[in-house]
Amino acid sequence: MALFLGIDGGGTKTTCLLGDETSVLGSSTASGSNPIRIGESQAREALHAAIREACASAKVDPAKIQRACIGVAGAARPQISNLVRAAVAELVGGQIEAVGDMVIAREAAFPDLPGIVVIAGTGSIAFGRNQHGDVARAGGWGFAISDEGSGHWIGQTALAATLRAQDSGEDSGEDSGEDSGEHTRKDSGESTSLLSSIMNTWHLGTLADVVRVANSVPPPDFSSLFPPVLAAGASGDGLARDILMRAGSELAQLAKIVLRRLVSSEGDLPIALSGGVFQNSLVVRQVFINSVHAAYPDVKVIAVTADPAQGALALARKGSSR
Repeated sequence: MALFLGIDGGGTKTTCLLGDETSVLGSSTASGSNPIRIGESQAREALHAAIREACASAKVDPAKIQRACIGVAGAARPQISNLVRAAVAELVGGQIEAVGDMVIAREAAFPDLPGIVVIAGTGSIAFGRNQHGDVARAGGWGFAISDEGSGHWIGQTALAATLRAQDSGEDSGEDSGEDSGEHTRKDSGESTSLLSSIMNTWHLGTLADVVRVANSVPPPDFSSLFPPVLAAGASGDGLARDILMRAGSELAQLAKIVLRRLVSSEGDLPIALSGGVFQNSLVVRQVFINSVHAAYPDVKVIAVTADPAQGALALARKGSSR
């Protein structure tokens, strides 16, 4: 029996699927395994943990796996793909392919078909292929300069907004009577609540601690702040809801860039969603869909998020992503 392994190596979570030609035999999850985010050592440990657990659940020796495919952000860079393949090869026999995370997500959503996938997890990117085989992407250039609408972006933007609102709340009102009115006091109250949630998430006691951690090198895991922002938005916090709406708009902009590059007079391409931000936030999904449809009314948006690990397993079965 031929055995195949598909891995989605995310920034905060690794998902691993072991299967034969038709069925999934074992699965597992582990911590993030993107070496750009967490470094080589932690990435290697997470990959090994995920592979061992999936194989143990199916009572399979990893060395007997014939082909494996792992999707990870940054895999287009040889140093990243080589590092990931080497880590997997320490346990897995057979061929090992490393591809971008958008490749496995698109495969999961549109196997052998034209379409666009928009990923919003720890990072973000839009990637698509049209009827002629042309491909295009937008975003995904790294958390320091891109990844708009992602979990990292949401966390970082939320913290910046809370601090700005805190500054406004402390203002004496000398600059502008309008700015020092009820709206500012409301924003300040919302920012205080959100800041408290952020401090609890990072286990910090003071504002000075938050500023120190936020500006530390290497930077903290801003994507860990997505859950408190999500919870605040669900409870009616206007500041948090505004950030989630902005995330949906930013992600829609990525999708529209790819649509403009790939769509011809022959028709529109469907869009599939992938990643924890889309999966967990109705606000992000709805703003995204509304924004895309405002520019492309006939585009079909598949709101059920695709599972990239399934795409990785499918590519392992095929033997190549090309």
